[in-house]
Amino acid sequence: MTLSAILPKPALEQIWFTRCPVPTASGIAYKLGWLGDEFAADGLSVSTLQEARQLGHHHYDHELPGLFREGGNVPALAARAAGAPSRLIGLTWIEEWQTILVRPDSGITRPEHLKGKRLALPAWGDSRPGSIARAMSLHGYKGALSLAGLGFDDVQLVEVALHDQEQAPNPQEGLQRLWSGLDYLARGEVDAVYVKGASAADAARRLGLVVGIDLDLIAEPRYRINNGTPRPITVHQSLLDNHFDLVVRFLAQTLNAADWAANNRDGLNAILEEETRAGSAGVAEAYRGDFHTTLAPDLSAERLDFLGIQKDFLYLHGFLERDFAIADWVDPRPLQAAHELLAKRRA
Repeated sequence: MTLSAILPKPALEQIWFTRCPVPTASGIAYKLGWLGDEFAADGLSVSTLQEARQLGHHHYDHELPGLFREGGNVPALAARAAGAPSRLIGLTWIEEWQTILVRPDSGITRPEHLKGKRLALPAWGDSRPGSIARAMSLHGYKGALSLAGLGFDDVQLVEVALHDQEQAPNPQEGLQRLWSGLDYLARGEVDAVYVKGASAADAARRLGLVVGIDLDLIAEPRYRINNGTPRPITVHQSLLDNHFDLVVRFLAQTLNAADWAANNRDGLNAILEEETRAGSAGVAEAYRGDFHTTLAPDLSAERLDFLGIQKDFLYLHGFLERDFAIADWVDPRPLQAAHELLAKRRA
């Protein structure tokens, strides 16, 4: 028997989870009360980092042992590259209105029309993990330009200042401020801006901007690889080592929530208005088709390949401190066990 098997496991006083303002199975499970119910018998409360502002930095550094994170891959990859003891336990892929916005009179309706144009590029943030808008914009433009055989040398990337989201009059406008290039576009100082999500759809409507290129309509998903495609679920290594069963049960509830969402589109949209800080029109515009049937995480070879492409892109453009192997990061055991647990509960 090993020493680690003899020593008592560190106690866990609380379960934390964090998600981005996007459709997530964990966020839905939380809103439905299922995460709280799951761990109530263990005497463990479930709280979100969004409700504990003093711990908000852990959304980026992944140093909180009891944390589950379902969010954008830029902070997750950057934290892992910086040495954070995190493990990848699931990936989701949700189409969420990745578009290139333009002015109505721009004449930009196809990727080739971007040649020679001024594309807004948000400035670097305070840190690599925090430079999400810049990373998203850069890869979004690459996807669009690649469709026309173009590259960054064929356009003018115009750096735009970041907006202070904390000073926004309300949470809805605060999230819209993530896309700082929109004001530049409305003033005619740039020609196109990459955006995604329901809050961006609301902002476009407010500013009178239109979709020039809709990346979601491209058949090949490879052109939409970005911060949320694929979106990782990650945990601290110590949570896996010492409380594996809790990780499995958490994932089982996310799978349960994904199944619920697939059959409750109206109920899901109501939850998403709160989760995405957007209006009903923005939610309806951003989340189209059968997106509600694809919220369940998996670790398919395709999604892992796409995450590797995103990791390589981020490393090439300076968002990661060092390179690392995705295969060394992933642990498929909890998700497999969660499927088995859910099947047993439903039997």
